[in-house]
Amino acid sequence: MTDLLKNAVATGFENLFGYAPEVVWSAPGRVNLIGEHTDYNEGFVFPFAINRHTFAAVALRTDAVVRVASAFAPGVIEIELSEISRETASGWSAYPLGVAWALLQKVEGGSVQGFDLYIESDVPVGAGLSSSAAIECSVAVALNDLWELGLSQRELARVGQLAENEIVGAPTGIMDQSASLLGKLDHGVFLDCRSLEAEVIDLGFAREGLELLIIDTKVEHRHADGGYASRRAACEAGASALGLRSLREAGLADLPRAAELLDDVTFRRVRHVVTENERVLQTVAALRERGPRAIGELLYSSHESMRDDFEISVDELDTAVETALRHGAIGARMTGGGFGGAAIALCPIEKISEISRSVTAEFALLGYAKPDVFVVSAAPGARRED
Repeated sequence: MTDLLKNAVATGFENLFGYAPEVVWSAPGRVNLIGEHTDYNEGFVFPFAINRHTFAAVALRTDAVVRVASAFAPGVIEIELSEISRETASGWSAYPLGVAWALLQKVEGGSVQGFDLYIESDVPVGAGLSSSAAIECSVAVALNDLWELGLSQRELARVGQLAENEIVGAPTGIMDQSASLLGKLDHGVFLDCRSLEAEVIDLGFAREGLELLIIDTKVEHRHADGGYASRRAACEAGASALGLRSLREAGLADLPRAAELLDDVTFRRVRHVVTENERVLQTVAALRERGPRAIGELLYSSHESMRDDFEISVDELDTAVETALRHGAIGARMTGGGFGGAAIALCPIEKISEISRSVTAEFALLGYAKPDVFVVSAAPGARRED
């Protein structure tokens, strides 16, 4: 599939613009093994890049015009670099245009050229697998290359976050871009979202005969809506009431005081973040000391916290998780920002078919849309495709 997409994006570029691209870069989507809504609270996350990618074919122009197009949306968006703003960028094009805008903030007194861009992707949209960050990171590394900016992977993660916050208008953290840029084969990225220190951790899935199953519920979520923003606002209010810069500074021992100071909803939002940070640390420790079969309870505990304390699950996600566990998954949880998207299930290889069939049958019985169920593996991060 990778070679097919690589060839397709170059061909698509040439067919649309009439000449060959200068470079093709790719960036993977990501799945978050554990650590949800902790990133913008300066906490800990543990995602990994997946073997689903966005490919960006790019060439510089001799003027300041930007033209962007993709295989998944009709038409060509054309705009001057200097005119990119939240008001002028919309839809899927806000992600690549936002990256160009964010990179311009890094250019001090220099000048950069416009560009033509064409995108292909096999990262599912709306599934919580960060199709948006895959677009951002593929464009960021391509333009960093062509504009000769020399920014590091960590700086490019900040660029992607800035694009999403300021141009797309979604108050997301830095986890998605970091996973897409820093991923390594068969490893997870243990990320401290305060210091941006990252450590790759051996997952050991293949060694233990395990696979990670993605259950895309087909319930599309939107990060720019009020649900995500209200959760972030509650976290900030909770931290402020506790006299903290962020909830990263709160530990389990602070929860009794938080319960006294905060209203019930804000307290539960805070409790999720505090306990989720602890679960990330415990997951990393378990992988190091006992292997991946020891993390099942932590995965399900994370789901319960998101369902009950953060209230971002939906019936389809709960059904996917409970059905997978009932049919042999070691652990399962919803993943991503919530309000739809995907669940993950860590499964023995011999149970994959049974779990997949059972989830699909349960969805049909309940009248839900047919889920897309597939296996992913941990993949390398963004790279130039030579």
